[in-house]
Amino acid sequence: MIKFYQYPNCTTCKKAAKFLQEYGVSYEPIDIVQHTPTYSELKEIVDASNLEINKFFNTRGGKYRELNLKDKLKDMSYEEKLELLSSDGMLIKRPLAVMGDKVTVGFKEDEFKALWVN
Repeated sequence: MIKFYQYPNCTTCKKAAKFLQEYGVSYEPIDIVQHTPTYSELKEIVDASNLEINKFFNTRGGKYRELNLKDKLKDMSYEEKLELLSSDGMLIKRPLAVMGDKVTVGFKEDEFKALWVN
């Protein structure tokens, strides 16, 4: 089953969840703020995704801007970035859908269809 990290008030998360429901794909909704993935969970997810770790940051979020991460990320190590992401679910781009070595960050309908709809 897909672990579906979301923020309940996020419209993109709602669209993605609706998409999965319409295609009969079962998933476990997880509130990303109350149950932020741990450092080791995030490391596994990032490694499995084959994506650059910066793709996991919610660059449109208030917290991202508040911490001035646009300028700071380039000087941070991979470990520091993981530490930061695991410290606050609002920093993570969502929805984050994970099942084994399959990972999607954000919601693109064609990407979801290719990866999650059988």
